[in-house]
Amino acid sequence: MVRASVLERFAIAVASTLLALLLGAVIVAASGYDAVEFVTALTYGAFGTISNVAFTLRQTTMLVLTGVAVAIAFRAGVFNIGVQGQFVVGGFATVVTVLSLAPFLPTGVVGGVLLMILGTAAAMLVGGAYAAIPGIMKAYADANEVITTIMLNFIASGVVFYLVDSHLRPAGASAPNTEQLPSYVDLPGFAFGSSSFSVIGLGVALLAAIAVAFVLGRTRYGYDLVTSGHQSAAAAYAGVDPKRTVVLTMTFSGMVAGLAGAMFAIMILGYYSDPSTFPRFGFDAIAVSLLAANNPLGVVPAALLFGGLDAGGQYIGFTLDVPRQLVDGVVGLVVLFVATPELFRMAGRRTGLGGDEE
Repeated sequence: MVRASVLERFAIAVASTLLALLLGAVIVAASGYDAVEFVTALTYGAFGTISNVAFTLRQTTMLVLTGVAVAIAFRAGVFNIGVQGQFVVGGFATVVTVLSLAPFLPTGVVGGVLLMILGTAAAMLVGGAYAAIPGIMKAYADANEVITTIMLNFIASGVVFYLVDSHLRPAGASAPNTEQLPSYVDLPGFAFGSSSFSVIGLGVALLAAIAVAFVLGRTRYGYDLVTSGHQSAAAAYAGVDPKRTVVLTMTFSGMVAGLAGAMFAIMILGYYSDPSTFPRFGFDAIAVSLLAANNPLGVVPAALLFGGLDAGGQYIGFTLDVPRQLVDGVVGLVVLFVATPELFRMAGRRTGLGGDEE
């Protein structure tokens, strides 16, 4: 596995997926359900119609951005488990910025573009600042970033819910929602005709993955970040400030998570609501990043797999009388089978089990 080429690893992933689906079909049949109908519905729910493909790509867009955010931190040896919280505060900053500035900017396409740019910038700034908090605590107080980022997820959800429910809910509204964003603040849904997915949003996610891959692989900052993650002593000897690197890494990761929040608020929601009802993209992104071996470009196919499984699983829940737990179990098998070879590969590279390169 350590020496496997990209083509060989792709073939292994395809074979693993097929094997997992076969085993899942056996489990479904043993549970008394139609296995062929189950697998067909899973595939159809992900790619069977234009609307299904749009939903798959919508989930993929969000998982690419959050997966890249996780990968940035993991590449530097820092565990950012708080991407969900950074995603939440980033989306909230977008909505607040747009609603606050809309009265002062022109309406129409020009005003919409300006508001989306400003809202996205606010999301990245707030997401980065929120992620810097556990980074500073780890760098200068030796606090465990796993614990602090998990705690900050709950704090983000609680504070945002309070602000939305107590201060931003329109008069007379029963649900804890903000006002709707202006109708011209939206990404066009051409090609798929979906109100909650835009090819532009997917393009933003792909450009973010490419940009992060470039920064990590082609810049001095990226070299320092990755080196400090793999060889912290060598990096420090070469003049890299480990504390500063931790803070900058978490900030960088949080900015991408904030960008994900902006896309969620603009492309999908069109307003803001109780964060506890949001999809758990920030947590799913951990598995996406691990499956991609923390490679920003590898996150794209990994996110597509997870997006397709999510779409297919939800379709089964709506159309077949199959327990949700069984659906989740089969989806989990697919993830496990696909991820295990990559986990062995990562372990082999770190322990030298693959032998020395010729």
